[in-house]
Amino acid sequence: MRLLAVDTSTLTGAVGLLDGGRAVAESRVNVAVTHGERLLAAIDALLRAARWRLGDVEGFAVALGPGSFTGLRIGITTVKSLAFATGRPVVGVPTLDALAWMLPFCAFPVCPMLDARKGEVYAALYRTQDGRLETLAAARAIAPAALAEELARDVATPIVFLGDGVATCVPALAAALGPRARLAPGSLRVSSGLAVAELGAEALGRGEMADPAALVPIYLRPSEAELARERRVGADTAH
Repeated sequence: MRLLAVDTSTLTGAVGLLDGGRAVAESRVNVAVTHGERLLAAIDALLRAARWRLGDVEGFAVALGPGSFTGLRIGITTVKSLAFATGRPVVGVPTLDALAWMLPFCAFPVCPMLDARKGEVYAALYRTQDGRLETLAAARAIAPAALAEELARDVATPIVFLGDGVATCVPALAAALGPRARLAPGSLRVSSGLAVAELGAEALGRGEMADPAALVPIYLRPSEAELARERRVGADTAH
């Protein structure tokens, strides 16, 4: 299957093309330009580089989050539109799953982390079992110190950390885990369109395609707009 995958969960915009399990092309750009400005251009450029037309794509995959509220909406809306326009199947992939899949043969548990702002990270814990991801701790938003202390208490082995949340967590990880905290190299700390594509291809192979209209982001916590609305409702109720 020829698959196009998109990840706009973080500042790094990633697009990947997969053909029957073979990596064809990938674009990853970590610059302060909005996904709305660059995503369609990146998709078009990658398709042209691979000498594919949009009609050659047989399926789509998109990262669902957690991550940037705005980035996720842009990526998911774009892929939904492409799926509707072509009539091809689409599947959603949790962002932290895709990050963990970048280290599929790691002997130790893998903890992907994304910067969640407000002094927190989005994090989960995985291991690879028989070539498949197994979730050891579910995704949640958590303070770095609390995460490090939890992992130090519950996991006896070294743990490999990756994702754009690593940089802000290094002091907490070092204090709680010492040498058991292993940091993935920088090239493995950013989103990968091919990782999303590979997990998406597996899901589509199992018949797990989604209704494009039903694809929604995984936020884990309310957006600022939702919090502001709740505050307004609370103020109105108080009056």
